[in-house]
Amino acid sequence: MSSWSDYALQLAEQARAASRKLSTVTTAQKVQWLHQAADALVARSGEVLAENERDLANAPGYGLTSAEIDRLKLSPNGITKIADGLREVAALTDPIGQVIDSTVRPNGLKVSRVRVPLGVVFFIYESRPNVTMDAAALCVMSGNAVILRGGKEALHSNLALHRVLRDSLVGAGLPEHSVQLVESVEREIVGELLKLDGKIDVTIPRGGKSLIERVTREARMPVIKHFDGICHVYVDQAADQEMALRILQNSKCQRTGVCNAAESLLVHAAIADSFLPKAELMLKEQGVEVRGCERTRRWIPWALAATEEDYRTEYLDLKLSACVVDSLDEAIERIDRYGSHHTDAIVTSDKAAAERFVAEVDSSAVMVNASTRFNDGFEFGLGAEIGISTDKIHARGPCGLESLTSYKWIARGEGQIRG
Repeated sequence: MSSWSDYALQLAEQARAASRKLSTVTTAQKVQWLHQAADALVARSGEVLAENERDLANAPGYGLTSAEIDRLKLSPNGITKIADGLREVAALTDPIGQVIDSTVRPNGLKVSRVRVPLGVVFFIYESRPNVTMDAAALCVMSGNAVILRGGKEALHSNLALHRVLRDSLVGAGLPEHSVQLVESVEREIVGELLKLDGKIDVTIPRGGKSLIERVTREARMPVIKHFDGICHVYVDQAADQEMALRILQNSKCQRTGVCNAAESLLVHAAIADSFLPKAELMLKEQGVEVRGCERTRRWIPWALAATEEDYRTEYLDLKLSACVVDSLDEAIERIDRYGSHHTDAIVTSDKAAAERFVAEVDSSAVMVNASTRFNDGFEFGLGAEIGISTDKIHARGPCGLESLTSYKWIARGEGQIRG
């Protein structure tokens, strides 16, 4: 290539040509590919794991945190789970061609709305090589060609995974360029791809805030955004406190380096003197560093004094901000002020309080008496997900197959003309 712009244009044009062919393939062909890719991944796991070890060896040089290294690491069991994920996508209902609604007009014209692919997806993501397979599976199953751009820290893993995908596509008779991987970590290529609004239909960034902000700023095509996961657990005055402890522990500690992990705890003042001492024991046992308001620190004396910035931080670590609130209104107001509209939970036995929380908390997913960790495509029955959107237009929450489609109007007539 004479320049990065030429390389970007080649990727986009190859994806555009592949997307046209994908729009006509059958569900059976796509399902066959997913099963072949799953089988090939297991058969070639040694190759993939060896390349993953190269990335892990380089990780300290990139300054990755322990949570980021955890997301990067693959294992034989992890490979099996990724393959199972491909098979689960194959079992999902193909959305392409579904009739959303239809009507017959008085003149006999039959009008319908039918699901169609978005076309070409540019997907940018960081750290987690398993996302390479999830994104490819979802995009192709929904009839889209995809250009993948993983982070530099996972380059060798992603190259190995892409080889499996590419070979499987050819073997199943699907266009080779249905799934392409940007094989360079140069930032300039991303900028060039983001200019190609005539070739690329949508960009989906999945990663840190700086990545999302850059893509949103530079992209000339629509962007499905996934901003911070500043997720709250609000323990209401009518909460079952043992339930609240379990939900808090799972939300915060089950896996810290993910976007649906809790980052902030809100406790109603009416139960602070009974709940916070229990929470203090659990959080200390789990090794969680707490940064709390003055009232929180009465019952968690070892907590650090929280700053405004603490309440606006996605820690992705064993750290938690905490605040005692005087009412449900105050809890909702704080979530609106400090949250990221990702996932927020209430623990309560008061149905009226729960319904107010559901109605007034403006997040992509609201949990009632359940962990924030359930905001996930698999847990919501979507199979895999390409991300969790905090947008309101087109796609919101976990983005599965339907989120990667649009629709077209089709009118079928028998010679009607408009008078």
